[in-house]
Amino acid sequence: MTRVALVFPGQGSQAAGMGADLLDVAPAPDLLDVAAAAGIDLRAALGGDEEGLRPTEIAQPALLLVESVLALHLLAAAPDVEVVGVAGHSVGEYSALVAAGVLDPTVAMRLVAARGRAMAAMREGGMTALLGATEEVATAICAEVTASGGGVVVVANLNGPGQVVISGERAALDAAAAAAKAHGVRKAIPLRVGGAFHSPLMAAAAEEVGALIDAAPLAPAAVPVVCNVDAVAVRDPEALRERLRRQLASPVRWSDCVATLAGLGAEVVVEVGPGSVLSGLTGRIDPGLRTLQVASAAAAGELPAALAGVLRG
Repeated sequence: MTRVALVFPGQGSQAAGMGADLLDVAPAPDLLDVAAAAGIDLRAALGGDEEGLRPTEIAQPALLLVESVLALHLLAAAPDVEVVGVAGHSVGEYSALVAAGVLDPTVAMRLVAARGRAMAAMREGGMTALLGATEEVATAICAEVTASGGGVVVVANLNGPGQVVISGERAALDAAAAAAKAHGVRKAIPLRVGGAFHSPLMAAAAEEVGALIDAAPLAPAAVPVVCNVDAVAVRDPEALRERLRRQLASPVRWSDCVATLAGLGAEVVVEVGPGSVLSGLTGRIDPGLRTLQVASAAAAGELPAALAGVLRG
């Protein structure tokens, strides 16, 4: 039996046309209703253009819907596939929790709708990708800027070898980008995001969402969930709750998450959702892992055959 890990992309992977074949597949209608009750017309957003999907308060619930429906369809269509663990990048972690049976999809949608709104309201600051930087170099750059009075800037995403994202106040990000050249960083690229995600500037949003997480029902995970904040594989619902509560203002340790999934015995990493960002990162983090993408209901149903093909290749 092929051992797979399911991974779920985060904000930035959304794309026009995603989920076009999923909106009438259970539990999508229920999730559309939950989003509508929160004032979000996801059916219209998913039927529109890429610009309409860009706002944080739209992108996050849209990704949750597409990824959760795909995951549940995949698991039903491929019961003989052995899932050794799941993980999601930032908001993708909520889809991972749905796939593991920790969160009911409608509960996840309520949480993600609130998360997206809370994050969108935190408009201070931004994020910058440091290409060619290690964690140590990025951490040193942030420490230099902060120590010199340049403002708040921290390491936010450890995505893979040579790809670190920092987050913080805009003046501090500019200072960090300038300092990066002296540290041999190849390029500093500002990201098109609405705020300083995964930094202390998200503290108010984290507290607001954390209160909802505390009140949400969580079940024991059917398979290990590898968590963003520390890359530990967790099944206990209270341990998952504590990590989910910390996630929004803490770094995403994605490179370590992939290493943990490999340690659980994964042979193939299946990216569930739009695009192939996580598949590309996986190849750089651990070239021994094979990757597949499932972005449609048809692809979910064909997973066993696709797995056989990728392993033969």
